[in-house]
Amino acid sequence: MRPALLLGSLLLSLSHSAEATEPARTTTQVLKAARLFDAKTGKIVSPGVVVVAEGKVVGVGPKAPVPEGATVVDLGDATLLPGFMDAHTHLSAEPGPDWRKDIIDNFQRTIPEQTLNTLPRARATLMAGFTTVRNLGSEDFIDVGLRNAIARGTVVGPRILAATSALSTTGGHCDHGNSWRKGLMAHDASRGVADGPDALRALVRENLKYGADVIKVCATGGVLSLNGDADAPQFTQAELDAVVDEAHSRRRKVAAHAHGAEGAKRAIRAGVDSIEHGTLMDDEALELMKSKGTWYVPTVLAFYGVKELADKGSLPPATVIKLRAVNVRREQVMRKAISLGVRIAFGTDAGVFAHGRNAEEFGLMVDAGLAPAEALRTATVNAAELLGVSDRLGTLEPGKLADVVAVPGNPLQDIRVTQKVLFVMKEGVIHRNDTAPGEPVATAP
Repeated sequence: MRPALLLGSLLLSLSHSAEATEPARTTTQVLKAARLFDAKTGKIVSPGVVVVAEGKVVGVGPKAPVPEGATVVDLGDATLLPGFMDAHTHLSAEPGPDWRKDIIDNFQRTIPEQTLNTLPRARATLMAGFTTVRNLGSEDFIDVGLRNAIARGTVVGPRILAATSALSTTGGHCDHGNSWRKGLMAHDASRGVADGPDALRALVRENLKYGADVIKVCATGGVLSLNGDADAPQFTQAELDAVVDEAHSRRRKVAAHAHGAEGAKRAIRAGVDSIEHGTLMDDEALELMKSKGTWYVPTVLAFYGVKELADKGSLPPATVIKLRAVNVRREQVMRKAISLGVRIAFGTDAGVFAHGRNAEEFGLMVDAGLAPAEALRTATVNAAELLGVSDRLGTLEPGKLADVVAVPGNPLQDIRVTQKVLFVMKEGVIHRNDTAPGEPVATAP
């Protein structure tokens, strides 16, 4: 049986048990809390009231009309916020304590098994308050299958925008056959590898053919790949121009992994929608981003997560050297981007560390100089604009999807309360409510 058919059969077989655990959506719900974060203005509104019906927000504020018989959910001394969005995740990956064992395990696990491994990761992400994610790279269309299964209600997880295989040149950062030789268990190259404008343009078309919502391109070397320096550009200007032109002509956005300044500048000039990581960018690159309106997704938490692995001896020695080189300038670039007013969207690179920790990024962004309100906006209105979903997500306004989270206290006074999410609603369905023990909560099958 073809892998795609086998995977589809496997996911469909889970549907009956999942549907049995999915809580029913009541006609009207009124969410109450001491406060509400208005993501449009970046201000706290008191008291916080959101009225939800048929999976959408129908009223906000204490004067919003409430039909008789509505279910009231009172969360007490908490703050209501729009569901968080993470613009850079890898749900099909998560590191173990031994990088060598991870390599062997990946060789031995079938595509259905690798897909099943994503289910607890997706659930952990949702329960952490992240109702929407952009999954920037996954082999064998695992992210597309997971996206579709979540959308059907077969399994529990965040709404996913999928990139499928990231685009790479031969031997580049996203060529996962890199450093292996023919005859071993690994493929010679990843499916997303091509060289030259025409070949890369064809790969964009192929990714879209198989369900990609967004295109990811690896414009420079990386920290975790066993190839060249992280700051080395890996695409020509003509190649990047072709990728962006083809994607934009099909109304899809392009995210560019880039550490080094030259590779980032080529990607920015080509018109990519976001630069991911950007750790070694120079002032010219940042000024170019500012002038063109390119989004910056700094993924601060990724470097703390990778450092944790390095400290435990869970990384190859060559990778540790590259990590140290990147960390020398990483925070300086972040602070300069903030001072210049470069547009920043929230992304963590979850998958290089355990899923469910995504909210730790908020505190790290504030530590780097971003105001708490602006940090919250990066994961709400800003991320919604980057992902192209502002018409239905990103703020708590009538007509938008009812993605609502709650945190204890006031996140503008202590941003790290975002790591203590106590309530999660996605499209009107309550998946978590720590204030009401015994309430039905959606669980993975």
